[in-house]
Amino acid sequence: MNTHNAYALRARAQHARRHGHAPYGLGTSLAALPARPADSGEQGSEKPEQKNATARRHPLADRHTNARLAYCEDSVKGRFEAIAPALKALSAVQHLEDFPNLAQNIARERLGYALPQGILDDAWVAGLDLKALYAHCAFSALKAAAAQFALDIKNQLEQVQDTRNFFLDCGFHAVDISPCADGRLKGLSRYILRLPLTSLTRRKAYAGALFDVETDVRHWVATELRRFREGVPTTADAGTRYLKIAVYHTSSSDPCHEGCAAHGSNEAKAIEAALERLMQFRQAIQNAFCCGASTDILLIGVDTDNDSIKVHIPDANGDLSAYRHVDNAKLYEETAGLSGDRARAAVYDAIRAASRKDGWGAGHGEPHDGMRRLIANLLVNNFSQIEYVNDLYDGRYPDIGHAERYISVGDGFEEVQMRNVAYYAHLHTLEEGVADMDVGIKIFKGLNVKHGLPIPVAIHYRYDARVPGARERVAEKARRVTNAIRARYADLAAQGLLACHLSVQDLPTGSPIESLED
Repeated sequence: MNTHNAYALRARAQHARRHGHAPYGLGTSLAALPARPADSGEQGSEKPEQKNATARRHPLADRHTNARLAYCEDSVKGRFEAIAPALKALSAVQHLEDFPNLAQNIARERLGYALPQGILDDAWVAGLDLKALYAHCAFSALKAAAAQFALDIKNQLEQVQDTRNFFLDCGFHAVDISPCADGRLKGLSRYILRLPLTSLTRRKAYAGALFDVETDVRHWVATELRRFREGVPTTADAGTRYLKIAVYHTSSSDPCHEGCAAHGSNEAKAIEAALERLMQFRQAIQNAFCCGASTDILLIGVDTDNDSIKVHIPDANGDLSAYRHVDNAKLYEETAGLSGDRARAAVYDAIRAASRKDGWGAGHGEPHDGMRRLIANLLVNNFSQIEYVNDLYDGRYPDIGHAERYISVGDGFEEVQMRNVAYYAHLHTLEEGVADMDVGIKIFKGLNVKHGLPIPVAIHYRYDARVPGARERVAEKARRVTNAIRARYADLAAQGLLACHLSVQDLPTGSPIESLED
């Protein structure tokens, strides 16, 4: 499929939406997408409405990647969006003769896969079990999305290696990112920051970006031990650093209601809490191992309305401030009319200007050269995402609030990175993550239950195949957590409004997802 043409058509559809016309239909399955109008042979024929919808251009924006990511978003979210219309079509014909065969034909045509035959065969007795079918379709869409992302990762190996080399060149042997668990940040790495998954990066989401300091210190220890024992990715005496990043979020159009729920949509509290965790992490390492200087910290804010970032600039001592930062939305506007070289120079100028800030944001000099280069790279990468949202959503997402498709419990699907696809609850036992889980259930009562649809809960854990018995123990944990979830939300489960899917996966990124019998 011509992704550039598809990107232009999506921008054109956005223009139609703004003028009251119905958009072209989002695709249902990846196999079905090429048959849509995106392959209509209009390559190179830019129409007036397309030009208006994509008028804002930045010299450093990567439009090739924007087109590829738009196709990915279209196909992945299209699978979920196709579910309700397909089930409505089934409901309308469930009393016709030969319904099971008719239903399977509709499902294959609109969804790209077959439905459970038993549910269709028994529909004549007590009616079609649409709740069970909805859950089946949601998890089928999830598995297809994970497979698509895994394939894309394999096709981007060169970019992954380049990013790995860039981190090392900046002096970082590990990058540990903890964003808020909000589904609007689910596309942080792939879309907002444009960082591919590498062997150096680790990403774990927590409500309010309140990461577990003790867990992250243990990960730091494992990383440093491997450097000492194996020299991977650098030797212990190489002078490289471990980088810990926390990511909070806000909403520029409705900051008092659509910000971070864990902090009462209060941006100042979100920043303060994230800074406190970052400093606790660095201090813990320094207290226990006397080598805090080998650890850097960084704080990033995201405006979930438009995916623009705000990077808080460390000083020469590595310290951060809530008041010393670069606002990339503003920087994008200031540099959009420049040449590529001048725009890139302006990015570095903005970092230096932030470092010279006085008053409450005053620091002690500029960050080290590797940190400056990393921050500049993140800001430039984010220019592409700002332009992406400008082109396809007129500069602001229509779903500025929650619009997740499922709740992800456990270790999460590392490969699936896209905005508002999943609400994430990172937990090993329900007791320790009950607050996050309650928030997720509350969100989906508004998204699904009020419409009579079940809440899809994907319980997913990873195991290390090198460790004997690891898969069996992880599978047992998944079943234990599932039973605890069903017990806590027994009313929903009894009404068929809580649908759980269990799966496990080996550690390497892109490993096959193995569904468990429930």
